[in-house]
Amino acid sequence: MRNQWVLGVLAILSFGLLPARAELPQPDKDGFVTLFNGKDLTGWEGVEGDYWTVKDGAITGSQTKENSKHTFLVLSESKTNPEKFANFELHLKYKWMSDTGDSGIQYRSKFVPDARGPNPWKVGGYQINTVPRRTYDGGLYDEANVAGQRGIMAGRGFKTTWDANNQRKNDPLPETAETLLTYIHPPNGEFNDLVFVANGRHFTITINGHLMGDVTDDSPKAVLEGGLIALQLHTGLAMTIQYKDIKMKFLEPEKK
Repeated sequence: MRNQWVLGVLAILSFGLLPARAELPQPDKDGFVTLFNGKDLTGWEGVEGDYWTVKDGAITGSQTKENSKHTFLVLSESKTNPEKFANFELHLKYKWMSDTGDSGIQYRSKFVPDARGPNPWKVGGYQINTVPRRTYDGGLYDEANVAGQRGIMAGRGFKTTWDANNQRKNDPLPETAETLLTYIHPPNGEFNDLVFVANGRHFTITINGHLMGDVTDDSPKAVLEGGLIALQLHTGLAMTIQYKDIKMKFLEPEKK
């Protein structure tokens, strides 16, 4: 009986229905490490149920309004060794499959209490925000007030600097926010190609080859150490979003 049980578990694992935790693969020739295998959620952790699945080779976050949760899918290695995830270049593709929703990519983040009730998968910190209307795509948000209660920290189309007095200055980028919006694909269209660089206090967000945001965080409230990498589903909204081709290159911090 025991042997049959073991064989059953191995069969489940082989079909990818019960993803096992795994160490990160070796970097490719360009120094990038693959964070998602395109088949199952091996190496990622989150709330049980159908909120996070893999469909058509993409991590798919989906929920109804009635059964929505404010929850996150966390990269396991960033939970085990958060210090590794301070400075990096992140590449991924994302696409909205619904006209409603609110999602984002967390970095230098941590687990935080959820005022709505028990929730072991509530994450706060810097967030690269995205919504189907593309209002905030290309900007930066302080999720759960972890980075100094700064809310929308940077908007698309600006070079944003937070100075040592925690004051924000916005200088326009060569392309305006309105022009940059036209380069971001709407729901049910093509995948958006996102490149994000976090190096020391400097962050850049590029979507489909266009620089959307350039942020320097010299504030005393800046988060400089590594932390969680995670994907978000916001509560209260029906939504479906997909992420794929997720890879990262670890960087040495910039010297100022």
